[in-house]
Amino acid sequence: MTRCFCYIVECADGTYYTGWAVDPDKRVQAHNAGRGAKYTRTRRPVRLVYVEEQPDRKSAMKREIQIKRLGRDGKRKLLEKVDK
Repeated sequence: MTRCFCYIVECADGTYYTGWAVDPDKRVQAHNAGRGAKYTRTRRPVRLVYVEEQPDRKSAMKREIQIKRLGRDGKRKLLEKVDK
Protein backbone atom coordinates (compact mmCIF):
# COMPACT_ATOMS: atom_id res chain seq x y z
CA MET A 1 0.00 0.00 0.00
CA THR A 2 1.11 3.52 -0.75
CA ARG A 3 1.35 5.97 2.11
CA CYS A 4 -0.79 9.03 1.69
CA PHE A 5 -0.95 12.32 3.50
CA CYS A 6 -3.64 14.78 4.41
CA TYR A 7 -2.38 18.36 4.31
CA ILE A 8 -3.37 21.97 4.88
CA VAL A 9 -1.88 24.88 3.01
CA GLU A 10 -2.28 28.52 3.92
CA CYS A 11 -3.05 30.68 0.91
CA ALA A 12 -1.68 34.17 0.32
CA ASP A 13 -5.04 35.66 1.37
CA GLY A 14 -4.88 33.86 4.74
CA THR A 15 -7.43 31.16 3.91
CA TYR A 16 -6.77 27.45 4.32
CA TYR A 17 -7.05 24.70 1.74
CA THR A 18 -7.17 21.05 2.77
CA GLY A 19 -6.29 18.16 0.50
CA TRP A 20 -4.57 14.79 0.32
CA ALA A 21 -1.56 13.63 -1.66
CA VAL A 22 1.04 10.90 -1.99
CA ASP A 23 3.79 13.55 -1.91
CA PRO A 24 2.66 16.74 -0.11
CA ASP A 25 5.73 18.78 -1.07
CA LYS A 26 5.25 17.99 -4.74
CA ARG A 27 1.55 18.79 -4.43
CA VAL A 28 2.33 22.21 -2.91
CA GLN A 29 4.65 22.88 -5.86
CA ALA A 30 1.76 22.03 -8.18
CA HIS A 31 -0.53 24.43 -6.29
CA ASN A 32 2.06 27.19 -6.56
CA ALA A 33 2.54 26.52 -10.28
CA GLY A 34 -1.21 26.95 -10.86
CA ARG A 35 -1.76 23.25 -11.52
CA GLY A 36 -3.36 22.48 -8.16
CA ALA A 37 -6.93 22.97 -7.10
CA LYS A 38 -9.02 25.69 -8.69
CA TYR A 39 -9.39 27.29 -5.25
CA THR A 40 -5.64 27.85 -4.85
CA ARG A 41 -4.96 29.13 -8.39
CA THR A 42 -6.01 32.67 -7.54
CA ARG A 43 -4.65 32.57 -3.99
CA ARG A 44 -0.97 31.88 -4.64
CA PRO A 45 1.52 31.46 -3.23
CA VAL A 46 0.49 28.80 -0.76
CA ARG A 47 2.61 27.38 2.03
CA LEU A 48 2.36 24.00 3.70
CA VAL A 49 1.29 24.39 7.34
CA TYR A 50 0.10 20.89 8.30
CA VAL A 51 0.78 17.31 7.23
CA GLU A 52 -0.72 14.15 8.67
CA GLU A 53 0.34 10.71 7.44
CA GLN A 54 -2.39 8.19 6.64
CA PRO A 55 -2.00 4.48 5.94
CA ASP A 56 -3.76 4.57 2.56
CA ARG A 57 -5.69 6.68 0.07
CA LYS A 58 -9.11 5.89 1.51
CA SER A 59 -8.03 6.97 5.00
CA ALA A 60 -6.48 10.15 3.64
CA MET A 61 -9.67 11.05 1.80
CA LYS A 62 -11.79 10.41 4.89
CA ARG A 63 -9.49 12.52 7.02
CA GLU A 64 -9.58 15.31 4.43
CA ILE A 65 -13.37 15.44 4.77
CA GLN A 66 -13.12 15.47 8.58
CA ILE A 67 -10.70 18.39 8.51
CA LYS A 68 -12.79 20.31 5.98
CA ARG A 69 -15.79 19.97 8.31
CA LEU A 70 -13.83 21.64 11.13
CA GLY A 71 -14.13 25.05 9.51
CA ARG A 72 -11.58 27.82 9.90
CA ASP A 73 -11.54 27.90 13.71
CA GLY A 74 -11.22 24.14 13.97
CA LYS A 75 -8.32 24.15 11.54
CA ARG A 76 -6.60 26.88 13.56
CA LYS A 77 -6.96 24.79 16.72
CA LEU A 78 -5.51 21.78 14.89
CA LEU A 79 -2.55 23.88 13.75
CA GLU A 80 -2.02 25.22 17.30
CA LYS A 81 -1.79 21.66 18.65
CA VAL A 82 0.98 20.91 16.16
CA ASP A 83 2.92 24.06 17.10
CA LYS A 84 3.07 23.04 20.77
